[in-house]
Amino acid sequence: MLYSSAQDWRDAPHKRVLFFGMSGLGKTHVSNMLRDGGQWFHYSIDYRIGTRYMGEYIADNAKAEAMKVPFLRDLLLSDSIYIGSNISFENLAPVASYLGKPGSLAKGGLEIDEYRRRQEQFRLAEIHALLDTEYFVDRAQRLYGYDNFICDTGGSICEWVDADDPKDPVLTELSNRALMVWIKGDDAHTKELVRRFDRAPKPMSYQPAFLTRVWDEYLNENNISESDVNPDEFIRWTYAQALAHRQPRYAAMAKNWGVTVTADQIAAATDQDRFTDLIAGAIDTALESRT
Repeated sequence: MLYSSAQDWRDAPHKRVLFFGMSGLGKTHVSNMLRDGGQWFHYSIDYRIGTRYMGEYIADNAKAEAMKVPFLRDLLLSDSIYIGSNISFENLAPVASYLGKPGSLAKGGLEIDEYRRRQEQFRLAEIHALLDTEYFVDRAQRLYGYDNFICDTGGSICEWVDADDPKDPVLTELSNRALMVWIKGDDAHTKELVRRFDRAPKPMSYQPAFLTRVWDEYLNENNISESDVNPDEFIRWTYAQALAHRQPRYAAMAKNWGVTVTADQIAAATDQDRFTDLIAGAIDTALESRT
């Protein structure tokens, strides 16, 4: 770990943390709270993905749809209008919309091969954005004068790393730059995440092998063809399995590379002092478990 003890963390002139875990458990909430205190720089992986690494994909996809409308096509071809995405920390919908959902084209889905292509684009984009952490740690201090740093990752970070490999390149790089903090939910949180997702299903990113397995299982269990898949029903069916798939991967990341706090503890850390105390306790717990 970046900090050798709880006291080392408390005394550190530069506090650097990286949050990981399922979306909806408080990563961005606590990041915003610390940033709003004026002493922390907030680096959002999802925002970096949408602006730096997938911005052209997103804009080109919107332009392709606009080109289907004769009026907009003429304006685009004459450079009379500009189409771009309005991504912000609070609005990452353009990334999710581009990723899409596999299934019936008539129901707003994507052909599975196109869906896989976009998933691979996202995988590469997320890895690049994660590896940009070092640059933003330096930029935050050198350019803006922030001593403290937050890396707010997306829920899919666990899909691209091998936490049991002590030489995993992404985890090695990240753990050298920040203390990795898993925000862990309990069964009640999981039920609430499933309930929210069922009400408003959103695109997700999956490990290729996992996606292939659940896609094949869904087609076989429902005895349907790819073109008959209802996109929302598929990702609803997949979501609980994705949570179960990710949980042990997060746990291994925390065990081998960082510390664990609960979603309830994060919710109760309502200011910087409480957050500092929470992380100090998590470091003590992690060190005790490793002795």
